[in-house]
Amino acid sequence: MNTAIRNTGIGRDVTSGDFRNAMRHLAGGVSVITVGRGKDVAGMTVTSVSSLSVDPPALIVSINRASSSWPLMERYGFFGVNILNADQVEVAERFAGKGGLNGAERFAGAEWITGASGVPLLVSALAAIDCEVENVFERHSHAIVIGRVLDLRLSSRTAALAYWQGQYVAIDQNEDAMKLAEVSLPASRCLRGTSRVLRGI
Repeated sequence: MNTAIRNTGIGRDVTSGDFRNAMRHLAGGVSVITVGRGKDVAGMTVTSVSSLSVDPPALIVSINRASSSWPLMERYGFFGVNILNADQVEVAERFAGKGGLNGAERFAGAEWITGASGVPLLVSALAAIDCEVENVFERHSHAIVIGRVLDLRLSSRTAALAYWQGQYVAIDQNEDAMKLAEVSLPASRCLRGTSRVLRGI
């Protein structure tokens, strides 16, 4: 295997720029975290959501403690995880701060319902998960939050939104499966042809 890996140097401090460039290679699902109640709401776009356990259902999300969402999560102790579908780039950008929108302004232009905990949940999300804060571990600039799942809503959609190399990328289960089949079909035909030749020998 001739893959070249650039060694940035053991023993030296890793710069935030180097680390950011390395993490751009990690594709992540895009979610919007929502917090607060009524008009006292905020939200942020993240790629840091991951499953912790299925029994009991729990997940982990990393939140910047300098964000406007963090005080509301601390105050109320609940949050929503809205896993975005491939058509919701605009929602992702709005909650990432594009256009300078903050607080309740970010919720305009989409349909929301109130979860059991009181947090807003996005109606058209692939999955909207209502969580209670179970544990918080503060490290450096962020808080690692463990959320116990209280309730969830699932969509029939299959196309997800991911973030990779600084861009939003659509992942469609049906379309991508067809593309893979098209690519692999000639190879499978070759393999079948080879097996017939071998049987004829």
